[in-house]
Amino acid sequence: MAAPRLTLSVFVLMLAVIALTEGVRGPGPKKCCFGFNTIPVPKERVVSYTRTSQRCTNPAIMLKTVAGRNLCVKPSATWVKELISYMDAKPAPGQTSNL
Repeated sequence: MAAPRLTLSVFVLMLAVIALTEGVRGPGPKKCCFGFNTIPVPKERVVSYTRTSQRCTNPAIMLKTVAGRNLCVKPSATWVKELISYMDAKPAPGQTSNL
């Protein structure tokens, strides 16, 4: 009779420890960059961009290319700043101009 109670107690204790450690750690960033592309990418090859989470150790921009690849680039690079300005000024697909 003592063995099932001991087994159940150990199981509940293990679940509590797992739940506690997962809760303390919290959800981390989805994607971070650790290596960077230094070669400028032509703006015609870039479909979109996203900034990585502030919780990543390296601030970065992820470029999505027409080929479906994700490239990590440094946001401080001049060509990256120009590319972002170009992408922000470009109308979204399906959006019409009011001019």
